[in-house]
Amino acid sequence: MKIPKRIQPLVEYGLVDEVLSRLMSGKEADLYVVLCGDEVRCAKVYKDAAERSFKKAVQYTEGRKVRNSRRQRAMEKGSKFGRKEQEKTWQNAEVDALRLLAEADVRVPIPYDCIDGVLLMELVTDADGNVAPRLGDVTMTDEQAIGNFMIVMQDVVRMLCAGIVHGDLSEFNVLLDEYGPVIIDLPQAVNAAANNNAKAMLLRDVDNMTRYFGQFASFLLETQFGREIWSLYEDGKLKPDTILTGEYVDTSDDADVDGVLEEIQAAFDEEQKRLERIRENEA
Repeated sequence: MKIPKRIQPLVEYGLVDEVLSRLMSGKEADLYVVLCGDEVRCAKVYKDAAERSFKKAVQYTEGRKVRNSRRQRAMEKGSKFGRKEQEKTWQNAEVDALRLLAEADVRVPIPYDCIDGVLLMELVTDADGNVAPRLGDVTMTDEQAIGNFMIVMQDVVRMLCAGIVHGDLSEFNVLLDEYGPVIIDLPQAVNAAANNNAKAMLLRDVDNMTRYFGQFASFLLETQFGREIWSLYEDGKLKPDTILTGEYVDTSDDADVDGVLEEIQAAFDEEQKRLERIRENEA
């Protein structure tokens, strides 16, 4: 296909050899499938601020700082130079978050380069090599739902331990490859310690995931993972390998918590066995 204007510089730099197809258009970026040498990757072309439909961006950028004090002052004043620098900060936030989270063992696409508002990253695929579907486009058994839900919750914990809240987590910002969920779309990632909205955003992220997976395993709707995670974080007790229960002491529900947890654990164990069988067959 014809090379989009924004990707042309990457072709000239030798980073992209061919644009294979347009993947989708989102609220803050357009996605393309590109060929880089012998590897197929994803190119995320960020839209300019005037074109983005991402609402209340100021809530997400609260607490973000740049090392250069002149740039920081310009951003705070909203000058022309400051707006330009703010745009760069918004675009670089995702690649910075992806690199940090990859080091924290969170399942995210591998970032490669971010140049002139274009992020080159791993193309997440399914077992057949096709573009991996979003959670919102798939159905699953209750066991698969519970297993995938617990993987997402563990990644939410690892993100928070790394100082990050996704801020816009939903079934549309999680892909599903053959090994489970992969979290995507992080330009709005929130600094958990410096942003006053971090708690509310984390609770919303977890509630979104609970409602989605609760379609397939309804007893997940009785859990309180978001409040449990934030409570442990506030108390300084949250670790990347913390085992969650879904129980929160201040809950007013009279749910059979022990029974729910037993069902969750059994289904999670079964899903892990299924994934392990896949890995053994590929070995």
